[in-house]
Amino acid sequence: MLTLYQFEGCPYCQEVRQKLSEMEMTYLTVCVPREHALREVVVRVSGQSSVPVLTDGDLVLSDEQDIIAYVTHTYALGGARV
Repeated sequence: MLTLYQFEGCPYCQEVRQKLSEMEMTYLTVCVPREHALREVVVRVSGQSSVPVLTDGDLVLSDEQDIIAYVTHTYALGGARV
C-alpha cells in the first residue's frame, strides 16, 4: 500500500497528489502539521521532516520529483505494478 505523508497547503504535495490521481492510484494519506517540529511521524518514517514523503512497503521516497518518477515508472494506469 502506498502511503503519502503530506499537508494540504504544500505545493509539492499537491504535485504528487495530482499525479497519483491522474494515474488512478489508491493510496493512504497521512496529514502532518505545517510546522516541521511537530512532524514526528514523518521523521520516524523517513529520517527527516520535509514532505512529501511516499512509502511503498519498505521503500521511502522524500522528493516530489523522485516520487513522481517512481510511480510513473513502477505502476501502470489503475495501480497495477509493472
